[in-house]
Amino acid sequence: MKAIWNGAIGFGLVNIPVKIYSATETSKLDLDMLDKSDFSNIKFKRVNEKTGKEVKWANIVKGYLMDDKYVVLDDEDYEAASPEKTKILSIEHFVKEVEVDSVYFETPYFLEPQKNGENAYRLLIKALQQTKMVGIGTFVLRDSEAIGMIRPYNDEVLVLNRLRFDQEIRDYKDLKIPAKKAPKPAELKMAKNLIEQLSEPFDPTFYKNTYSEELLKIIKKKAKGKSVKLKQSEPAKQGKVIDLMAQLKASLQSPKSKNAS
Repeated sequence: MKAIWNGAIGFGLVNIPVKIYSATETSKLDLDMLDKSDFSNIKFKRVNEKTGKEVKWANIVKGYLMDDKYVVLDDEDYEAASPEKTKILSIEHFVKEVEVDSVYFETPYFLEPQKNGENAYRLLIKALQQTKMVGIGTFVLRDSEAIGMIRPYNDEVLVLNRLRFDQEIRDYKDLKIPAKKAPKPAELKMAKNLIEQLSEPFDPTFYKNTYSEELLKIIKKKAKGKSVKLKQSEPAKQGKVIDLMAQLKASLQSPKSKNAS
């Protein structure tokens, strides 16, 4: 793995030198865009919408449309707006992890301790484990200010979860959300029973990206000249009045629910 950030965690007066590594990788297949007529690769060009001519990178600027006019920005403008470049991820607050809603989670990174930081690194892991807290702070990554949440992972490594800023979360008030009407007691009791029957410890290895696997199988079949059968998907049922009690009873009697209990 290649480090994407090199700095330190600020923990009170303690500095822990660390490197940041991406903790994830895509499981999607790498597909190229091709011309249907001869399977040539598709190339993208930056063209002037008025002349249709290609524009060189050196002649491209960025602007913000305001009052039907573009305000063009230069390097000095970006520099003036940039957060102070620092190599310190300073933990400003410690909070309970359950208080951080998953809607704020963005990207996970692994933190690797550097020379002379190993003891403080292990100390922070143990302290967070025993207090059941996580550290929240800001840092600069690729010239952008970011919020980070630091927590132990698998009892042996610190993970930095990049968080979204609150103003990045959209307002849902325009959505047609059901009114706060209390459900029927019998339906609620049966729903809770169904949840209890299907409850078990979370195992992330249970869930696989089967779409990419199936797509690769199809690619291999087509490479050998074999035909591919289309799976019939069940259409979604919409616009019908739902008998919740009947559905809940049927769910509780399903083999999957019985096996989970």
